[in-house]
Amino acid sequence: MTGPPAAPQHQRSSRPLATPRARLRYWTIIAVLSVAAAVFGVGLLAWDNPMPVGSDGFWRIAEMRATNLVIMAVVAICQSVATVSFQTVTNNRIITPSIMGFEALYTAVQTTAVYLLGVAGIMAVQGVSQFLLQIALMVAFAMLLYGWLLSGRYGNLQIMLLIGIIIGGGLASVSAFMQRLLTPSEFDVLAARLFGNIANADASYLPIAVPLCLVATALLWARSRRLNIMVLGREAGTGLGLDHRRETMRVLFLVSVLMAVSTALIGPMTFLGFLVATLAYQFADTHDHRYVFPVSALTCFVVLSGAYFVMRNIFHAGGVVSILIELVGGLVFLFVILRKGRL
Repeated sequence: MTGPPAAPQHQRSSRPLATPRARLRYWTIIAVLSVAAAVFGVGLLAWDNPMPVGSDGFWRIAEMRATNLVIMAVVAICQSVATVSFQTVTNNRIITPSIMGFEALYTAVQTTAVYLLGVAGIMAVQGVSQFLLQIALMVAFAMLLYGWLLSGRYGNLQIMLLIGIIIGGGLASVSAFMQRLLTPSEFDVLAARLFGNIANADASYLPIAVPLCLVATALLWARSRRLNIMVLGREAGTGLGLDHRRETMRVLFLVSVLMAVSTALIGPMTFLGFLVATLAYQFADTHDHRYVFPVSALTCFVVLSGAYFVMRNIFHAGGVVSILIELVGGLVFLFVILRKGRL
């Protein structure tokens, strides 16, 4: 005779923090990640600072570098919280919000500006108003997709994901066609914008990006208990009294805001969310989103600041952190795919 069917893997491998040992392990992980984040943060402020420590010049340089730390913190929170929430809604740990075409839309906007306006097009898509426009376009695109594909009699999440992949692929193809028609100098300028780069961000964006990030994150954290129910599946959630479709739309809207802010701020980061979400699930060892969210945000900041420190001080590549993150994230993605069913 065969025994009862095994529980889903994510439920077997994640436990609530019900025992002193589990709580000790969790808070130890939080402490280690906090120390690592502080070390990288101080390192970015003080390492290779040409002025004497404690002098006015030292603090002026550190203050300028602190802007990059704030940008990394915003991106870390956006990418980590959005990815964990998206994977919960889709009940799949190997996909990320990037699958819905956010980065393809960002690439299309940047490429179209350069194609139509030349190098001046890059300046045309900079500034606070253009930053707001890019966020609005990405959120509107996502909500139109969600509203259309999740409504109606035959609406379902799987079709939405498939359509999102197709639209993202189509936008990427159009962008590639326009890029082939650019001059070498125009393409070089555009290529710098299409890498996830801390230098792409402007400090003037932060008064908009920070409140959007904090409000969306707070709303998702406040829905942690509902997300804990959603991870059980549509049928189980409905049986527990949850309006699954309405809750899915709300979570996807907040995920869209977070992803739009991150992408419009620094550019595409395809594997960052997947990498930190995968690590956060292993570190937190629980399915409770109240505990997973802080671990994922800290992990993401450590990964971002660590990659930035390495690229800046070892390879002298400035803020282009996506190269290192995409390499590591891609390898982790392949590793997870090969081990699927055992995580």
